[in-house]
Amino acid sequence: MNTDTAALPPPVDLSIEGMTCASCVARVERALKAVPGVRSATVNLATEQAHVESSAGAAALLAAVHKAGYEAKLLLPDAPPPAAAASHDGWKVALAAAFSLPLVLPMLGELLGRHWMLSPFMQWLLATPVQFWLGARFYRAGWKALIAGSGNMDLLVALGTSAAYGLSLWLWWRDASGMPHLYFESAAVVITLVLLGKWLEARAKRQTTDAIRALHALRPETARVRRDGVDLDVPVAALAVGDLVVVRPGERFPADGVVEEGRSHADESLLTGESLPVAKQPGERITGGALNAEGLLLVRTQAVGAESTLARIVRLVESAQAGKAPIQRLVDQISAVFVPVVVGIALLTLLAWGFATGDWARGVLNAVAVLVIACPCALGLATPAAIMVGTGAAARRGILIKDAQALELAHALRVVAFDKTGTLTEGRPRLAAAEATPEAGLDRDGLVALAAALQSGSEHPLAAAVLAEAKAPVAPASALRALPGRGIAGTVDGHELQLGSTRLMDELGIARGALAERAQELQSEGRTVSWLAGRDANGAWQLLGLLAFGDTLKPGAAEAIATLKTLGIRTLLISGDNAGSANAVGRALGIDDVRAEVLPGDKAAVVAALRDEAASRGKVAMVGDGINDAPALAAADVGMAMAGAQGGTDAAMQAAGITLMRGDPALVAQAISISRRTTAKIRQNLFWAFFYNVIGIPLAALGLLSPVVAGAAMAMSSVSVLTNALLLKRWNPDKP
Repeated sequence: MNTDTAALPPPVDLSIEGMTCASCVARVERALKAVPGVRSATVNLATEQAHVESSAGAAALLAAVHKAGYEAKLLLPDAPPPAAAASHDGWKVALAAAFSLPLVLPMLGELLGRHWMLSPFMQWLLATPVQFWLGARFYRAGWKALIAGSGNMDLLVALGTSAAYGLSLWLWWRDASGMPHLYFESAAVVITLVLLGKWLEARAKRQTTDAIRALHALRPETARVRRDGVDLDVPVAALAVGDLVVVRPGERFPADGVVEEGRSHADESLLTGESLPVAKQPGERITGGALNAEGLLLVRTQAVGAESTLARIVRLVESAQAGKAPIQRLVDQISAVFVPVVVGIALLTLLAWGFATGDWARGVLNAVAVLVIACPCALGLATPAAIMVGTGAAARRGILIKDAQALELAHALRVVAFDKTGTLTEGRPRLAAAEATPEAGLDRDGLVALAAALQSGSEHPLAAAVLAEAKAPVAPASALRALPGRGIAGTVDGHELQLGSTRLMDELGIARGALAERAQELQSEGRTVSWLAGRDANGAWQLLGLLAFGDTLKPGAAEAIATLKTLGIRTLLISGDNAGSANAVGRALGIDDVRAEVLPGDKAAVVAALRDEAASRGKVAMVGDGINDAPALAAADVGMAMAGAQGGTDAAMQAAGITLMRGDPALVAQAISISRRTTAKIRQNLFWAFFYNVIGIPLAALGLLSPVVAGAAMAMSSVSVLTNALLLKRWNPDKP
């Protein structure tokens, strides 16, 4: 174990107030990374949060954010996401609209042949509170950005509207006795539209955190604990491992545990995506956050607080939503120089119009339009908004995406490799045959008893099948030792025994004799064959018999493989079982390629070779149970760990980029589907974000857009990006 890594302090999460665009994100990240001791800092505009890996204290981080011109608060672990800061500013939008409407009506009146123009004094009176009171936030934030040596959306809005307001004052002063054409309405309407856009944006942002809020809501505030025969209500935070919790019908389980008494059903749909309630009886595992249906249950807690499955799920989803997809690097590079470039274009527009036409007033308006339409908000929201909604939609279906990189890579998958036992099969094999050699002098029950003695302490699924068949009490075994990838060895009643694969028998130099043909027949039927050998009186190894195991394919496994093929994905089966058993499963499911007799330690090498083969065509995924397949999961471009009946949930969360919370192979295609949909939304959002600026800035510079139209386009750019991302909520996993 690396003691240095173990000693690292936990990451710090901050809530950042005042960010408005991608430029703000870049500036906050730079400020945090400049703090001594900070290893990495990631800022998310959609969540308005920062995730910092640092040995520096929280006070130093908060001070750095403040110095950069923003305010920060420390987020407590497991706290629900805060509400969007601007969600209660609707009254400001309404008031700004009320002041601006009389300024716009004369423009409409001209179209109807009416003269509704207000006096310069009335125009000034209506525009001034919008400019300097309701629009004060733009001045404050813009000034902070300016003194920090940077720029942001607020600075662009403040510069643009101030120019229009100042031009109107100058024209009014120059022709105080007449009715000059003023542009107070441009400044006021632009501020009103931007405020409206930010208000709508905040409402949309709130919807992107719905998934996290729903997960936080699953944990009840209190739990009923039975102590010394008395039921007490205690805060969930006070629960300890080993407490006996009473859960009545209709209540949520406050922690992970095991049922000690009672029978009921649990609704785990919000945790695993499983729509049907799951039967629970004594000995069954319970996941905190699930809903108890009709029976009273007594549950002995096994994991509470931050160690519970629900808490880990929340952390996984939050981590994915806070992270940055690789494509975001391009946006970050652009946003770093965006605002200075826009200010330069606006200055060139002013000078070009002024010197070329002599109409400096027109030049100012066109420069204002450039400043106003060039909003980096949409650029900053395009990727994180889609990732937040996509990972949230996936989580509701039992698909947990650990990081944004896994989400982005999954859309390019062209090869998916599966483990067999527990992934495509039920993982609960039964003993299908047990046959002893004539020389062994054993009957079926005696052979099974010896094998059961060797495996009495094992939790392997094959061991469970043998123990279930043993009729007599199992004799104690000694000197037990595992033979990795081959079997197990030990001593029973003074006889040295080894139980394992054909490979083990070959290593011991044991001939299978008459049982070899029978073993081949069983393997062709898809059975897994193990051999039992013992030393004879002369100390030589002697074959005692064979045991054949059968497993059941998971319902829907064949359909899941067929769905992957419709997505253009090649499928493989990588198994440690014999070729006959693995090929039988492959044929039954329609899998394209089967690799059999692969040792657990060699699976990673097979996956790495697949990656090399598919490098030019796409990415490779590995799907396993997350316990024995961790190296292979890590070797794949995208590891998908399937949590199932073998208690693989904990290992699954640590082993792969994507965790499938149900043992359903159909989730593999669904994970690829949501990745493709989310990646498509990211690309659409980035296209529109760039389109607004690439098209809008030249039009504004050429005088083809008024500041009012530019303001409306800018305000709607962020709203359209968020609205497009929210369409991912309509994702139907049954239509990959």
